[in-house]
Parts: sequence; C-alpha cells; structure tokens
Amino acid sequence: MLTEKQQQAYEQFYESTHDNEFLDEKTELLVGLAAAMALDCAPCSNYYLGKAKSAGIKKGEVSEVLAKVMAVSAGQKRLQFNWAANKPECMMLGRVVAWEYCLSGGLVING
Repeated sequence: MLTEKQQQAYEQFYESTHDNEFLDEKTELLVGLAAAMALDCAPCSNYYLGKAKSAGIKKGEVSEVLAKVMAVSAGQKRLQFNWAANKPECMMLGRVVAWEYCLSGGLVING
C-alpha cells in the first residue's frame, strides 16, 4: 500500500507516460498491451484491450502483439536454459546441478 504522497507521485508518473513526444496513440497502446501480457498482468491486459478496442485497433494487430510476446518469452526461456547448460560450473562430477540453483548462483547437486 502506498502513502497518499507516493500514490500521487505514481499517478503523475503513469499519466506522464500517456503524453508521448514520439509514440502515436496506437503504438503506445500496443506497447502497453505487450508489456501487460509479458508481465502477466490480467487487469493491465484488460485495460489495454479495452483501450485498443476503443481506438479501433484491429484483432489481427492484437494477435500479432500476442505472437511477438510469446516468441520473446519462449526465446528468453531457451536462451536462459542454454546459458545455464553451458556454464562449466553447472556440471560437477558428471552430475547436473539443479538448474534453478545454478541460475541463481548457488550450486546444489541433483541426485
């Protein structure tokens, strides 16, 4: 929970992100929707979907944003795993280190 002063500062900041110098309204809404999807924020996605519909953004455009978010997310998981799998310290005595510990920097041997 934010204090009243913090809430006002946040609202001022958030509103300032709608006053764009370089992005048009459509681009701003699609970027907001992509961020909401990527951060798995259902209320945010609902907000941006409503705004997108009101702005006349087509279903196909929203579908392409969703596809891009999915592709980046899948790519991030693949890159993260490949990075961990190729770190020499993630292999010890021929046994695979638990991936989540290896990724976080802790080394705990599985099995």
